[in-house]
Amino acid sequence: MTDAKPSLQLNRRTLLGGAVIAAVGVAGIGGFLYTENTIGPWRLTARGLVDRLQATAGGSFPGWRRNHAKGVAVAGYFESNGNGEELSKASVFRTGRYRLAGRFSLGGGNPHMPDDPTAPRGLGLQLFLPGGEQWRMAMINIPVFLDATPEDFYTRTQAFAADPATGKPDPDRMKQHIATHPETAAALDIIGAGKPAPDFTTSAFFGLNAFEFTNHDGHTVPVRWQLRPEHSDRTASAGQGDNALFDGLISDIKAAPVRWKLVVVVGIPGEDQTHDATKPWPNDRRQVVVGTVVIDEVRTETADNVQDVNFDPLVLPKGIAPSDDPLLQARSAAYAESYRRRAGEPRPAGAIRVEGAR
Repeated sequence: MTDAKPSLQLNRRTLLGGAVIAAVGVAGIGGFLYTENTIGPWRLTARGLVDRLQATAGGSFPGWRRNHAKGVAVAGYFESNGNGEELSKASVFRTGRYRLAGRFSLGGGNPHMPDDPTAPRGLGLQLFLPGGEQWRMAMINIPVFLDATPEDFYTRTQAFAADPATGKPDPDRMKQHIATHPETAAALDIIGAGKPAPDFTTSAFFGLNAFEFTNHDGHTVPVRWQLRPEHSDRTASAGQGDNALFDGLISDIKAAPVRWKLVVVVGIPGEDQTHDATKPWPNDRRQVVVGTVVIDEVRTETADNVQDVNFDPLVLPKGIAPSDDPLLQARSAAYAESYRRRAGEPRPAGAIRVEGAR
């Protein structure tokens, strides 16, 4: 990088709660990360990853998610237009409407922190499909991830941790990590080149990792997906105070349904890498609009909606499979560990009370 300062500033806020891991999730960790197994020259486990997330939260918050703790529950549906059937045999791509539950959130482990417009915004979705299948997605409002492997994520959060003496990250440690991780430096430049949307409803959300689609003929292609707001130039509701972003979101949804187009980016097998979420695919790759996500309900997060839902990216319907990206397994395993911890603690209702929002 020619100018490290802007990237360092972005990295500091993006790190908030280890946020760009988007939503670390549920299940074992295929050869890269096990709950207890040793890998590499030092021990990395799902417990270690979640411990690292907790350390960035600035306090202890029992009963809350260890990352993206501040959030609100939503519901609606996915309107499939049938275009996805060419790419995948998954039932979700048949023309029709499929119920969904979801959660908007801000990165960080402190559920009571004031809304920061520069903090990563998350959107988790749980789509309910025929035959009891589900498709869960954990997305965030940046186009690439900052780390290529779970180990890189762990060491970055260490390098960017606040110094107890100053309460701020050590610039020298941050610069050293970036200097030894060129893929992180490149990802920071990509993220820094864009400007965050002013609110949730005009934000795009990205799945970050690559997956595989297999159609009815058995043809498999690598894919990535993203949600694009249907009206990115609309004037959203303006909130005020510590919950400004969430209050604006609540007002928007109560006023009218909000919509995003689900866009599948189709990679070229053998040409577009699938194991490194820090690297974007070429801009000329084919893009297919497969339907519309519609959010028409918003609620305080409780056990009656999505409080106990892990938006595990490995919960997939037939026709969609994970790629060889090691971060997918890491997110899944760490989500499970985060849930295990909060399930044994008192369960507060969500920090954003929809009933009291403006």
